Amino acid sequence: MNVVITRPFFFEGESERIVELLARPDVDLIHIRKPQSDREQVERLLDELPCDIYPHLVLHDHHDLAPVYGLSGIHLNSRNPKRLEGWSGTVSRSCHSLGEIAACKEENIDYMSLSPVFDSISKKGYRSAFTRDELLEAHRLGIIDERVLALGGVTFDRINEVLEMGFGGAMILGDAWIRY
Repeated sequence: MNVVITRPFFFEGESERIVELLARPDVDLIHIRKPQSDREQVERLLDELPCDIYPHLVLHDHHDLAPVYGLSGIHLNSRNPKRLEGWSGTVSRSCHSLGEIAACKEENIDYMSLSPVFDSISKKGYRSAFTRDELLEAHRLGIIDERVLALGGVTFDRINEVLEMGFGGAMILGDAWIRY
């Protein structure tokens, strides 16, 4: 599974770019991550999108909008660490260590991101936290598996590389928005 994460700020043409990205054969979901947004701003973006793509969208913030719009999932993070009560869609979570990944597997999380796997494109100075050997060993031990997606410096050209390391797919941020 491959996921694109939106830029943290809104920009003109964003809804069209989201539709374009979901038309790619190597993009399964779009995570809408707008940490400084208010509920109305996220609603406005959702209203600009065609409703047939709602099942391919996941919210990082304003989780209460997910059932209203029939979205695929919610993403837990430091700002929103708890599940939406009564939520029956997918639940994902951000993790920044192999220990966090192991703990999430006990929490009935559908999938997790592990970051930063490579040096970040979108966050200057944000360096990889893992060596390739550490990641391969974590895969051998069953920590990294199909439920863990690589994030941080991942480009569309590196999807096969993360799959070879045992990840279930990639989460892409910077590379998806490089010209926007």
